[in-house]
Amino acid sequence: MKTIFTLAFIMTMTFAKSQHTFSIVAVDSVTGEIGSAGATCLPDEMGAIDISDIILGVGAIHTQAWWTSVNQVAARNRLNAGDSPQEIIDWLQANDNTSEGGGVSDRQYGIVDLNNGNPRSAAYTGNTNYDQKGHRVGPGYSIQGNILISQAVLDDMEEAFLNTPGELCEKLMAVMQAAKRPGADMRCLNQGVSSGSAFIRVAKPTDTDNSYGNLWLDLNVWANSGTFTGDPIDELQNQFDLFKETTGLKEQVKHPILLYPNPSNGIFEISSEVSINRVEVISSMGEVVKYFEFPVGSTKHQMDLTALADSIYFLKIHHKYGIDNQKITIQSK
Repeated sequence: MKTIFTLAFIMTMTFAKSQHTFSIVAVDSVTGEIGSAGATCLPDEMGAIDISDIILGVGAIHTQAWWTSVNQVAARNRLNAGDSPQEIIDWLQANDNTSEGGGVSDRQYGIVDLNNGNPRSAAYTGNTNYDQKGHRVGPGYSIQGNILISQAVLDDMEEAFLNTPGELCEKLMAVMQAAKRPGADMRCLNQGVSSGSAFIRVAKPTDTDNSYGNLWLDLNVWANSGTFTGDPIDELQNQFDLFKETTGLKEQVKHPILLYPNPSNGIFEISSEVSINRVEVISSMGEVVKYFEFPVGSTKHQMDLTALADSIYFLKIHHKYGIDNQKITIQSK
């Protein structure tokens, strides 16, 4: 296995600057946790995790595709200075530094921040990234990828993030599993695996050191370690399950929330096995555009969103056991 991945690495050197393939940055506005996860076909220790930049108490940034340290540091400095994710994306496009190669159209960024409990996110995918490429953004998360086998990788990652119950770390692990398939990073298709290295990291508000290996959750696996065979995401899952056992994380019971029809003309039915207290409707820009409060004990409701423009929206559904997220589409024609 090690020999196979070493040969794959040599064969893909022409793509070396497009090395960071599928990833997610996300925050939990309730717990204040900040997360980062991703994978690439590069099989070395720093192959995937090199993109992970968590700024304690603030947010996270992934600069990938044609990665440069100069643009990464600039993005970090601006996030620390209080710029919003979209402001940082705009600045990076206008001030792209080419001293380490590539140009603005070769870059890919995903940025998210806590913003005092009102998370913001933004992403950018340059048009000369290798296909398949793209990003998916919603309140509190940004998912991005390039050199993918299909757009389904990104769609499945987003669906897993929105529909997996539990803590942020469990959502991130589910996202990585949702991406896993032979050739998720196209360069790994011939090896029959998704990637050559993968990581998952979560910072708690109590963390004081964001360097590699020092966060509350800080797992990294790579094929050239020689410690496992098979898909790195499966090894990441093994290590994550052990982490859960040692930290006492409890298994979460899922309480299905049904939303239908979706897409719709703006009239949605929502039902659940548990009492729903309120629902916030959030635009793709992260603004709360509609708000519903429901009587105690309510499990089924109708929501009239016909006054909103045709677009994609996100629902933050507050219920007895916590908060769930759903994505809806208003399509009146």
